Amino acid sequence: MTRPLVITDCDEVLMHMVVPFAKWVDEAHGVLFRMEDASFAGALKRKECGTPLEAAEVWPLLDGFFRTEMARQTPIPGAMAAMAAIGAEADIVVLTNVGPDHQVARGAQLAALGFGAPVIGSRGGKGEPVRRLLDERQPSVAVFIDDLAGHHASVAAEAPEVWRLHMVGEPAIADKITPSPHAHARIDNWAAAQDWILARLAENIPAPGPELV
Repeated sequence: MTRPLVITDCDEVLMHMVVPFAKWVDEAHGVLFRMEDASFAGALKRKECGTPLEAAEVWPLLDGFFRTEMARQTPIPGAMAAMAAIGAEADIVVLTNVGPDHQVARGAQLAALGFGAPVIGSRGGKGEPVRRLLDERQPSVAVFIDDLAGHHASVAAEAPEVWRLHMVGEPAIADKITPSPHAHARIDNWAAAQDWILARLAENIPAPGPELV
């Protein structure tokens, strides 16, 4: 058995994303971002006429933001201090859906803030990459943190023994997102989240996952 493992998302968990993204797409592309429900794609509308963007138009905007505008992002309050405290008790891996193309830039972004955890730039559901990390590292206990409910469902299916914390650290959208039924807790601020995570690490027992799936 190795040290405990914490697998965390980045955008809206460690770093603000939608607010700087919204400012950039307005300035550079004439697109308004107004999130009225849990749909990210549906929140993007052309400024001149109000029509929603097609799904195929969304990823190129995200890709452009991550390629040139990551300097606009700032840490979620308390996130870096929490990572330091948690890192004293567990290994940490950042599992972020920016894709392989932006993995190095994301690592550099976090390292500039004094947080040097390994970064995996994935795509799609996070259940399989979490399962691979567990099989490789064999942690005594593991915690997964993400803002998207779909990833909690994916991890619950592939790695039910992992404790799952649903966190939406961006106040501008937190109230638009329903707590995931596949997570063990929903906490949107790092002071409380740090306590919850450290308690799971101290207990050092697998999560009671199957009944949540």
